Amino acid sequence: MDISLRQRAAGDAEQMDHPDCDARLLDNTYRQFGVINRVLSGWRTLYAREMRSIRRPDQAPVSVLDIGSGGGDLAVMLARWAARDGRPLRITGIDPDPRAANFASQRPSTPGVEFRQAHSGDLVREGARFDVVISNHVLHHLGPGEFRQLLADSEILAAGKVLHNDLIRSPAAFALFSVAALPFRHSFIREDGLTSIRRSYRPAELAAAAPPGWSVERSSAFHQVLTFRRG
Repeated sequence: MDISLRQRAAGDAEQMDHPDCDARLLDNTYRQFGVINRVLSGWRTLYAREMRSIRRPDQAPVSVLDIGSGGGDLAVMLARWAARDGRPLRITGIDPDPRAANFASQRPSTPGVEFRQAHSGDLVREGARFDVVISNHVLHHLGPGEFRQLLADSEILAAGKVLHNDLIRSPAAFALFSVAALPFRHSFIREDGLTSIRRSYRPAELAAAAPPGWSVERSSAFHQVLTFRRG
């Protein structure tokens, strides 16, 4: 392995993406994502900077689409933050993987949050629209065609802005996560997390891969957000 991580390991596969991976380890991975995303993903800052101040003219709750919502922890986390701020959100989490959709659907009900097994293209065909479209740690999973399609769908689905948050590939991120993830046992968290870092983009690479109208912004020390802002 190239410890400098100069090149994306785009062809590497994560254990949890295998259709026949261990179901118990997969469920544990979805559970542990809640801790990982709360502590490391930078969404608290993104929520405060990009979502908390949004107002709808009709005073209805701001609508959010979480693409690739996995086990559903991010959608629930955002809904709870917004509820504490007195500005409830209406969040739809979608994931095409039936295992993720099933896990999310079994979570205790959270006001304003719903989950579906669906692809972003399904919602485009339905004519759905959302004030904000988001994803977390999805971009590095996608091949070039899937990447372009996700961004095209996002532009159609978003009435306001799109925030695709993802990792930044770096030796420092790899080394720190390698140690930080040691307590996460009986899951795919550590192995797949390191693979995710190897598969992720550097900011200049992500900017070059995105079409006109998109920009790359820093969201936390080891995360970047690919952003589209309407108007």
